[in-house]
Amino acid sequence: MTVKKSVLLASAVVGTLFISPGVALAELPLGERTVYLKAESGERRAVASLTFEQAGPDEVSYSLSVVDDAFGDYFLSMRPFQCLESSEKHWCYVPYPYENNRKISADDLTDLEYDLLFIWKGATEYGINMWNGVYYDLELADGGLNGVLSEINMDVLSVPPEAGNLRPIRSADIHSADPDSHWLPYVVIE
Repeated sequence: MTVKKSVLLASAVVGTLFISPGVALAELPLGERTVYLKAESGERRAVASLTFEQAGPDEVSYSLSVVDDAFGDYFLSMRPFQCLESSEKHWCYVPYPYENNRKISADDLTDLEYDLLFIWKGATEYGINMWNGVYYDLELADGGLNGVLSEINMDVLSVPPEAGNLRPIRSADIHSADPDSHWLPYVVIE
């Protein structure tokens, strides 16, 4: 009797180990999704589309396409930017300029976070202040992803990272922010 219970328990544990990657994959998005930036008021702006494809037993690859019509074109601080406009703030997209694998897993969404970088500026300001960087911390949610903004000094990206360093933004570079103090504090991918 004890041997049978041990075998059943071992089978259950092994079964759980084999199921776990599938469970993680089920939480990851697959197929076409839209990226929205969302204000506290509930206003949402579609800024990009994403296509997710299974890349392995526990990871998904993605491609991102920005919705150009959503943005105005600006030349700020000697560089072209695509910016969402409001009467008080502009939210300017910052394409990640370095190598990115564009793969996510249930416990690592960093590549996608790097592809959703923004800088905000006052609507009447002429230039961009690199201190006003926006980094959305993502998490899995109901077959999609949600995120809340954190603040980052984008100067950390002004110099290319060392060869092989695909993650130049350290956790010490990312600072929590009060969502109430920003125009588009949330990202929703559904």
